[in-house]
Amino acid sequence: MMAILLSGIIAYRVLSISALPQVDYPTIQVVTLYPGASPDVVTSSITAPLERQFGQMPGLNQMSSTSSGGASVITLQFSLSLDIDVAEQEVQAPLMPPVICCPQICRCRRSTARSTLPTHRS
Repeated sequence: MMAILLSGIIAYRVLSISALPQVDYPTIQVVTLYPGASPDVVTSSITAPLERQFGQMPGLNQMSSTSSGGASVITLQFSLSLDIDVAEQEVQAPLMPPVICCPQICRCRRSTARSTLPTHRS
């Protein structure tokens, strides 16, 4: 038993890096700002509706989100076969009204889309 364990450890150490290639999955991060909103409001008004929309996207492998006071971050990871430009267009569609009112979207990096909610003052 010990010999098998020892040979496994040695084999792992001499395993070449080319056998374990670095893979960068197409990833898009959507940051939504809603100044003054509580985490519960951000979750119910912004994060949950967007997650429902994004969850239907073809090629989506993984989705994670975080909501805090005044902000929401949703990270979408797509399959390697999906072009990141196509994915970005599909991500931008749910950001248009009525889900989010008047977002400002900028492509800050190849894999990032940002949306900002306007501040409404009475």
